[in-house]
Amino acid sequence: MGERKEPYKGACHCGGVEFRVSLTEGLNTARRCTCSMCRMRGAVAVSANVGDLEIVKGENLLTLYQFNTKIAKHFFCSVCGIYTHHQRRSNPAQYGVNVACLEGLSPFDFEEVVVTDGVQHPSDRQMGARSGRAGVLRFLRE
Repeated sequence: MGERKEPYKGACHCGGVEFRVSLTEGLNTARRCTCSMCRMRGAVAVSANVGDLEIVKGENLLTLYQFNTKIAKHFFCSVCGIYTHHQRRSNPAQYGVNVACLEGLSPFDFEEVVVTDGVQHPSDRQMGARSGRAGVLRFLRE
C-alpha cells in the first residue's frame, strides 16, 4: 500500500464528527489488540500524537467511554456509534485512530496487521513477561 499525503481526513459513519490527523509513522503502526474493548470493536488502529489530531466538526457529538483503570479514553460518535479514536493507556501522549474512519482507507487494505497482547497490557507486565505481541491478523483476498 502506497503512502498518502498527510494530514488524513477522517469522519464517523454519519459524518457528524470530522477530524484531521497526522500519523506518527504513516500507516506503519497499524495494529489490533486482544483487550476486552478492542476484541469487541474489532478496529484496526494507527498512532498519532495527541496534538496531531484536530476535531474540525462535531466535537459536541463525541461520547467518552472509560473502563478498568480509566486511563484510556475511547471516543465514539453519539449519533452513529462509530469509534473514531482513543487516547492510549500504554502511551497517553498518543491516540489510536480507527483506520476505517480515514478517508479512502479500509481495514481490509492491509494484508497483515500486528495484534498486540492487550489482555496482558504493557502497563501491567512484570519484568521478563511476554513481548506484547499476540500474533498477526492476515487478510487473504479471493
